[in-house]
Formats: sequence, C-alpha cells, structure tokens
Amino acid sequence: MAEPAEPTEPAETPAQRQHAAREEYPAYPVGLRLAGRRVVVLGGGQVAQRRLPALVAAGAEITLISPSVTPSVEAMAEAGQITWDRRRYREGDIAGAWYALVSTSDPIANETASAEADRTKTWCVRSDDAEAATAWTPATGRSEGVTVAVLTGRDPRRSAAVRDAIVEGLRDGSLAAPHSRDRAPFVALVGGGPGDPDLITVRGRRLLAEADVVIADRLGPRDLLDELPPHVEVIDAAKIPYGRFMAQEAINNALVEHAKAGRSVVRLKGGDPFVFGRGMEEAQALAEAGVACTVVPGISSSISVPAAAGIPVTHRGVAHEFTVVSGHVAPDDPRSLVDWEALAKLTGTLVILMGVDKIGAIAETLVAHGKAPDTPLALVQEGTTAAQRRVDATLATVAETVRARDVRPPAVIVIGDVVAEGPRK
Repeated sequence: MAEPAEPTEPAETPAQRQHAAREEYPAYPVGLRLAGRRVVVLGGGQVAQRRLPALVAAGAEITLISPSVTPSVEAMAEAGQITWDRRRYREGDIAGAWYALVSTSDPIANETASAEADRTKTWCVRSDDAEAATAWTPATGRSEGVTVAVLTGRDPRRSAAVRDAIVEGLRDGSLAAPHSRDRAPFVALVGGGPGDPDLITVRGRRLLAEADVVIADRLGPRDLLDELPPHVEVIDAAKIPYGRFMAQEAINNALVEHAKAGRSVVRLKGGDPFVFGRGMEEAQALAEAGVACTVVPGISSSISVPAAAGIPVTHRGVAHEFTVVSGHVAPDDPRSLVDWEALAKLTGTLVILMGVDKIGAIAETLVAHGKAPDTPLALVQEGTTAAQRRVDATLATVAETVRARDVRPPAVIVIGDVVAEGPRK
C-alpha cells in the first residue's frame, strides 16, 4: 500500500518573492534632482498639500491630477506653481514622469497607477500602501543649506523626531558640523542676551558654532564659550590692552584684523548690540575698512531681566510706556545726554542700565524734579543667571539700600509702580 504523499507548501509567487526581498533589504537613500523634470501627483488632498511645497521648491514640473483639491493646493495652481488637471487618473498619466506621488482616496486608482509606474520604471510613492511603493518619502528638514532626510522604515513618528533633533541641533549650534570645504568667512555682531546661555537667539548660537575667532564681552553668556571647539580663538574684550579710553578702538582693530585675515569672526556681546552695546561703532569701523558684517539682535536686558525677576515693564492700568536710560554718567555730568527733568514727569516705567554706582544721584535728581520719594524701585543683579537676586527699595531709600545690601554691577534698575506688580523673587 502506497504511503500518503507529504503535504507540500504552495509555490511562492513572484510578487511574494519581491515583497520578501523588500523586507530583507533597507531602502537606498538618494537625493533626487527634479528641477525641470516631470513629476505627477495623483490626488489633491492633505497628503498632496504637505508634499507639494518641497516639490515646487525643487523646481519640478508638476502635473496634479484630481477632480478636487484643498484651498492651499488650488492656490498653488492659481499661482502657476503646478498644473492642475481637474479629472480622475487615467491609464498613461504616469508616462514620461521621473517621479510620482499617488495619494488619491480611490484604492483601485492607486493600485492601477502604482502598477503603471512599475512598468514605466518611475519611482512611485504611495500614501495608502508604503509596502507596495517603490519609493518612500523621508522626514525632511533644512537648515542653512543642509537638507536632513530621515528614514526609519515603518515608524514615521520616529523619523520626524530624529529629523527635528538634528535640525534643531544645527540651528542652535549644539550640533557642531564644521565645513570641510572652502566657505566664505563672515563677521557677525551677535547679541548674546542677558546672561543665561539658553537666551541667545538660534541664529546667534549657530554663527558662534561656525566661528574661527570670538571676541567676547564679560557680560555675554560666558557658558557658551566652553562649548567652542579647541581651535577657536577666544579674545576677552575686557582684557584688550591700551586702557579704558582706547579699549573700543582696540576691539574695532581686532575685528578688522581678523576679518581681513579671512577668518570667521563673532563679536559676542551682552544683551543687544545696539542697546548701549556700542555695536554701531563696531559696524561703522568695519564698514570704513570695507568689511561687511551681519548684526544679530539679542534679547535686551532692559526687558528680560525685569521679567525674570517678576517685573513687567508695562502693565494694563499701571504703565503704558517704558523708557530705557543709560546711567553710566551722573545727572550733573556735562557728558550726560539724558533729560532727567522730563523723565521725572513721566508716569510710566523707567529702566536704568549701568547705573548702580550713580543710583543715589539719579534718585535725588528725579525727586528734585517732582518724582515721589516713595516711588517703588527694584535692582536686579546678575539677571537670568544662577546668581540673580532682587533688591527692593524706593527712590528715597535706594542709596542706603545699595550700600547696606552690597548691590554690585551688573544690575538692571526698574523704577515705577510696576515694581509692586507680580510675585517678588
């Protein structure tokens, strides 16, 4: 009696073998240069709306085929960025395309178009079935000429998270990516903010990461200097020789000298370069020497330091204006350009920078011109840093309070009723 035949596995179809091969091998990453080349997009919904801007930016000649589109996609068609055929997909639409995006709500149309793309050897992305597609769209981001594209297979959220982390690191300078080929040197006057290194602007931090030379103020965010690569030359502007009077001229000369030597130079300043930072003097010196520079605004300590101490410089029903004044010279000094009598008549907030050692004379002058002696006042020392402290007083008591509490520069002085608003820190 014959033995029963062993059951056999059904033969693997070509499609199954192809699917298994796709499972075994990772996608090959490549950048497509689509400028002037035909791209076909099927479907005008949310998927197309998200993908089209990048295709437009790549210079592709885009034909979109769909009976209806979102308002944003329609606006692209009206602007001439894409050609919109108001109909459904038909066999032959993929012909001549270098790349296709299939994103209709019709599964049969998607399958048919995908099969056509396969026959014509057109790379095709499918929004409804990634496994059936011949191409995948990576999570993409851009920062200063760098394109980051991330693929993690079936986990698009992880792709986006990795993309975001890399792009953010490039933008804020925390991810150092030095140029290996020649690049144009630059000079930048960068406002570093009030002291906390996290409060420098994204652009400022990126330029700092690309610098060859950094000329730094003592009031700049010093912690950022520790993050610089070893090859970066750091010049402490507070220690530049020639004495106090000539210090600014020496800084100007250093900027010009290093710029003309072909180095990328960052002048790192506290606060904002143009708020008592002498940034315009440096910009003028560079311009006179024929050196172009970029000015990167910074968060001014005149606003940020009071805010960090819980003081709003304006507040509804309390102050409708604020005035920022330099207190580096006394009110009776012939060099003073401040109209203290006019300031005493204002009802808003008065913010004084560089005025700790002159605050006694300033308070006396304001009171002499009519400001109430009991006007509240706060001194915020080392604002936004770990050493921040707030000392409260009035115009009548501030001189003695500064002596008794040993308040030292740098400190921002806020005068006005807003001092009484909000929590005291």
